[in-house]
Amino acid sequence: MASAAPSPKKLKKADSTAHPELEAKDFDEETQKALEEIDSCQNEIEALNEQASEEILKVEQKFNQLRKPYFDKRAEIISKVPNFWTTAFTNHPDLNSLLEEGEEDCFQHLTKLDVEEFEDIKSGYRLHFHFEDNPYFDNTVLTKEFQLGNLGAPTSLSIPIRWKDDMDLTQTNEPTCTRTGRKRQLDQRSFFTWYNDHVDPTSDSIAEIIKDDLWHNPLQYFLVPDVELGNGVDDEEDGDDGSNPEDEDAEVEDLPLVEQSEGDQQTAQDEPDD
Repeated sequence: MASAAPSPKKLKKADSTAHPELEAKDFDEETQKALEEIDSCQNEIEALNEQASEEILKVEQKFNQLRKPYFDKRAEIISKVPNFWTTAFTNHPDLNSLLEEGEEDCFQHLTKLDVEEFEDIKSGYRLHFHFEDNPYFDNTVLTKEFQLGNLGAPTSLSIPIRWKDDMDLTQTNEPTCTRTGRKRQLDQRSFFTWYNDHVDPTSDSIAEIIKDDLWHNPLQYFLVPDVELGNGVDDEEDGDDGSNPEDEDAEVEDLPLVEQSEGDQQTAQDEPDD
């Protein structure tokens, strides 16, 4: 009669809590020992990761303070350039797709964009949009804020917009195409509907683009020579510089609008030859 195998054991409770998928499984003594050693190493790694996160935050806070005088100086210089932030925003390949026709006109009154990070940067930030006197609303500054709530979950809030009579740009119909001809990206939201939206701040890509891209280097977007670079046309991706007429004809044949000329082609076929 074969000898009985060693009595199997489970991972200790603390380990099974950290790895619930192992909780209901039994392991022989050698395997359990190896798993406990792995778990011990993993705990050390996680402790170092937490320490690294704290150190990274300290470095970010330090350099935020070092950058601030330059941001202030940049803001002062930008104020001398007409329509700087309006141009940079509308030239941005992701952000310009947010603007409906009325919003484009409203953004002509944008005078300043500012990002304010909390002193404890992991707890949140504010986006400030400064507007001159305009026919749409009475606010001079629109602010949207992102922060950690009491339970540690991200939340957002915004200053209510005091719309002037019959000028509420959020009272629109179904989403339409933007001026570039593209369907709106970024969850099919316009700028002002995004501004008022606080349903899911954890996935707010618009705020992240403004804070981490546009705000950090707006000059690159102000200097974009042609806004249509962001119009979704695939010429550049295909490597087509427009120098080959045959390639251009091939592209035109693929356009849906060619279908409108089929009737003319049929008429031409029915006409007798001279």
